[in-house]
Amino acid sequence: MKTVAYSIKPFEKEFLALANQKKHDITLISNPLGLDTLDYAEGKEAVIVFTTDIVSGPVIEILSGMGVRYIATRSDMTGHIDKEAAARYGIKLANTPGHDPDALQAIANQTIKNLDRWQLNKCVGNACICAKDCRATHLQTQKDQVNER
Repeated sequence: MKTVAYSIKPFEKEFLALANQKKHDITLISNPLGLDTLDYAEGKEAVIVFTTDIVSGPVIEILSGMGVRYIATRSDMTGHIDKEAAARYGIKLANTPGHDPDALQAIANQTIKNLDRWQLNKCVGNACICAKDCRATHLQTQKDQVNER
């Protein structure tokens, strides 16, 4: 999956590279996501952000117009993302829940796992932060399938 990761610190590169194992084509940049750095997302399916990136409605609208379908944040905090705007534009969201902020390899692993699952058109499970609550829908579908048997 073609992806751009914003606000990358030098020490994060190795963790993401180890987690990715060359599965996804990820462009790593140190610039924060903003209206002036959206060009880096051109031609990408996914964007990886951090809590310092403000993923506002106007930013999401432009990303959607560029073809971005997924946004993953490298933290469990999600207040920097306009979830309602993402829902309006059909962009799926994921975070890295339950990880200690100092557990950089675990966070990188979860970030890449989110990309892997999206690439397979699967729900990201507990990492899902979509306003549409697709995880609940996914679990209800599984439950319905079990009940049909």
